Amino acid sequence: MVGVWTIALSVTFGIPASFADVIFLGVTAVTLAFCLFLNKYLPTIDASSTHVFPVQMLMTCMQIVCACWTALGIVVILICLSAKAAAGRRPASFALGGFDPSASGWTPGWSFFIGLLPPAYTYSAIGMIASMAEEVHDPSTILPQAMAWSIPIGAIWGVVFLLPILFTLPDVSILLSVPSGQPIGVMFTLAMGSNAGGFGLVANNDFLVFGTGMFCAISISCAASRATWAFARDKAIPFHAHFSKISPHLADVPVNALLLSTAIQVLLGLIYLGSSTAFNAFVGVAVMCLGASYAMPVAMSLVDGRRHVRDAPFRLGTKVGWAVNAIAVLWIVFATVLFSMPAVIPVTKVTMNYASVVFVGFAVISAVWYMITGCRVWLLNVPSTDASIPDRSGGRYHYTGPPVPDDTSSTQSPRSASLPPKLE
Repeated sequence: MVGVWTIALSVTFGIPASFADVIFLGVTAVTLAFCLFLNKYLPTIDASSTHVFPVQMLMTCMQIVCACWTALGIVVILICLSAKAAAGRRPASFALGGFDPSASGWTPGWSFFIGLLPPAYTYSAIGMIASMAEEVHDPSTILPQAMAWSIPIGAIWGVVFLLPILFTLPDVSILLSVPSGQPIGVMFTLAMGSNAGGFGLVANNDFLVFGTGMFCAISISCAASRATWAFARDKAIPFHAHFSKISPHLADVPVNALLLSTAIQVLLGLIYLGSSTAFNAFVGVAVMCLGASYAMPVAMSLVDGRRHVRDAPFRLGTKVGWAVNAIAVLWIVFATVLFSMPAVIPVTKVTMNYASVVFVGFAVISAVWYMITGCRVWLLNVPSTDASIPDRSGGRYHYTGPPVPDDTSSTQSPRSASLPPKLE
């Protein structure tokens, strides 16, 4: 949950950070209103289907619009920079193979690994797609496809975005000396050859980036509210009875869970007013927490001999599956170390990376909470497979997704078939 809340914070706060910090509250308010009131009004595609849940329709619409919006921004930057290139054109040896680690102070090898942090952050929230599992049909098939396809699609668009910048990049020393630490405006101004051209591209880029960020903020806040609700439903957070309630008046939106997730984002965002270093520690811990949450079930599956994935819809085979799972766990462990390191040396109290302190602190709190209530609640909620023992849990799963059509028994996943009908 810490990873879910902090990664959502990094998005909602990251949008106004490029413009004005005060916009943070406005972005959060718009996101909250969207998730609360507009779920069932904005979806426009596949409206004839009676088996499509409003949130599923909404997320599909948002993904299409956001994809087109993002593509437009990338194409504009590609054309403008490639056509003008006022600062000169870099050779392919620089754009594709240039590497200068001197600015970080680290050794070349470790500087290279530090450079992996941005792409690691980019893909860190892929697992949050699973938060919408109970609102789609056949999630064991659809969700892995969504996660898998997001990687090559993001990689291709990322390359298209970066290549024109690399081939027209101005003097790096000038960009590193920008006082604000945000050299995008200076970079575009130098590449376009004039303040007007730079301002036009920056303004256009800011507008497109702001729009893309808003789409991302709405999506990730929606997913964060579902994850919060799922934890409350399983009695994994304090006051779970309150935060696990579903509003029957707002298209089955988990209002209390959404308000909790939003309130935590606002409180953590206000930390920035007192200490930007402390705020950066909370934002930096997002990838570490999410990575740990991804690695633990994979590691447990490996220890258990991968027995529970033998009947999965997508199988890589025994050898490849073991190798992929092992590499994934090792990479997450390594990435956790990377995100604990300062970006530059020598280290000061301002440039120090305190994400590891926050990570360990939340891990201890989570462990203590689990020892106090988690063990007891979990054991009571697991339905017994022994028919002679009464089931005290009242049902482990509380499916609130769309009604399952009667004619899909042949294509329905075993897990979906085992779920009870929607609870009223």
